[in-house]
Amino acid sequence: MNDSIKATILYAEDDEALSFLTTDSLGLHGYKLDHYANGAHALKAFGKNKYDLCILDIMLPEMDGLEIARQIRKTNQQIPIIFLTAKSLKEDRIEGLKTGADDYLTKPYSIEELILKIEIFLKRKFISEEVEVQQVIGNYNYDHSNLKLSISGVTKDLTQKEGELLHLLNNNRNTILKRSEILQRLWGNDDYFLGRSMDVFISRLRKYLKEDERLKIENVHGVGFRFICPV
Repeated sequence: MNDSIKATILYAEDDEALSFLTTDSLGLHGYKLDHYANGAHALKAFGKNKYDLCILDIMLPEMDGLEIARQIRKTNQQIPIIFLTAKSLKEDRIEGLKTGADDYLTKPYSIEELILKIEIFLKRKFISEEVEVQQVIGNYNYDHSNLKLSISGVTKDLTQKEGELLHLLNNNRNTILKRSEILQRLWGNDDYFLGRSMDVFISRLRKYLKEDERLKIENVHGVGFRFICPV
C-alpha cells in the first residue's frame, strides 16, 4: 500500500451526489475508495481486490447491501463492514447487524462521523494484527489476534466486533459489566439503538459458546451482563 494511503475501502453507493462527496472527502483524509453504484459489481470487486474495510449502502441495484454482506461473510469474517441506510426503523438496523455488519450510519450522516467510525475500526484492526493474544475460555481456545474461536478441532471465525466483545467479557469474567460501559468502550456511545445492536452480538456469542455448558453470558436486568466462566 502507498505510504500516503491510510486504507483501501470498498464503497457501494448508488446516490451519485453522495458518493462523490464521500469519495472526495475521504480521499482528502488519506483513504482510497473503490466506488461502485451497483451491488453485484461491488461484490465482484471484493473477490478480486484486497480491502481494509467495506462501506455498503443497503438499497442498491442488482444486489442490495445485505446480500453483499452475507456473501462477504462466507469468506471473510474479519473485515469491518459499515452499513449506510436511509431506513430509520430499528428493525432494519438490527437486520443489517444480523447479516454480519459491524456498525451502521443512518442517512443523512456527517462525513466527520463516518471518518470517526472508520478510524476506530482500522485502529482496532491494526492493533489486533500486531498483538498476539491467545486466551483459554473454558474448553475453547480464542486467538484474539486472528479472531478465531476453536473447540474440539472446529474453528469459528469471528467478526471484529464479536471478537472485541468476547475479549472484553473474558477479561472481566465472573463480574458484572454495565451495558453503558460496554457500549462506550466498543461503540463509542450508549444510546438506545446501539444497545439493541449490542444485544444482537451478545446473542451471537451465546450461540458460539454453547458447546461448553459451563459458559454463560447472564443478563443482569437493568444493569448489564456477567460472563460466567471457570477460572
